[in-house]
Amino acid sequence: MTDNLLLISNMLMYATPLILAGLGGVISEKSGVVNLALEGIMTIGAFAAAAVAFATGNVWLGFFAAGVAGSLLALLHAVSTVAFKADQTISGVALNFVGPGLAIFFSRIFFGAVRSDPVQARFPRLANVFPSLADSVFNFSFMFVIAIILVIAMYIFLYKTKWGLRIIAIGEHPAAADTLGVNVNATRFFCVLASGVLAGFGGAAFTLSIVSIFAPNVIAGAGFIALAAVIFGKWSPHGLLGACLIFGFFQALAIRLRGYDLPVPLQVITIMPYILTIIILVLFVGKSVAPKAVGIPYKKGA
Repeated sequence: MTDNLLLISNMLMYATPLILAGLGGVISEKSGVVNLALEGIMTIGAFAAAAVAFATGNVWLGFFAAGVAGSLLALLHAVSTVAFKADQTISGVALNFVGPGLAIFFSRIFFGAVRSDPVQARFPRLANVFPSLADSVFNFSFMFVIAIILVIAMYIFLYKTKWGLRIIAIGEHPAAADTLGVNVNATRFFCVLASGVLAGFGGAAFTLSIVSIFAPNVIAGAGFIALAAVIFGKWSPHGLLGACLIFGFFQALAIRLRGYDLPVPLQVITIMPYILTIIILVLFVGKSVAPKAVGIPYKKGA
């Protein structure tokens, strides 16, 4: 595989967990609930995927286990923010500590250390099924295919179905949606749980497709980059996809530049994707219009 094809392949690889977690951020914030806990949910998802795939040898069981683990952590966020009207930012930040803490705790029990043993089960690349694609740009992981399918599915769900339009209406004007008979809190509860499942899938993308091992720092800020991609993508699935491809490209470029003798410290190259995240937030956060009711707990009749 040529260097350019390898760069594109790595771009898609690093964009995949961002797309999956970012979709979770989109559906949660479209309903009006800020989910800052994507980092913590991805971490617990990464552990669950590694543990189940290691124990069973089945990559699909590991993948779905990550979704279940992510939904359980998101359940705490839903209960605190939707049921008890807690501050959404504080709840999300707290879960970013709870998620990694639980992952390390269970890793010590399951693997006897904070790091897992190498996971042999991993998602195959297309070339494993279609050898003719081995030296083409289409030789990417099946995990990326799943991410693209979910982007398309969420776009159709949000903009082409009555349930999706109700979610959008709740995020913009929950009181008006309530008067039309839409259960605002139940819908928000569902969306937060869905965001947990998707962010858990994002964590699984690391341990089942990228590094094949769980470690406490395996997510390395990807949850926060996914949140930035949600803003940069203007809270839409297709906009998120484009933003994640940009972030994935710079992550892949940083990896590639490590192989060159550049007059720049390696640490500067490593943090380049994170610097890009900050720059994009500064330049675009004021131009992106969030759902009007995002971050505001809904109280019937208030």
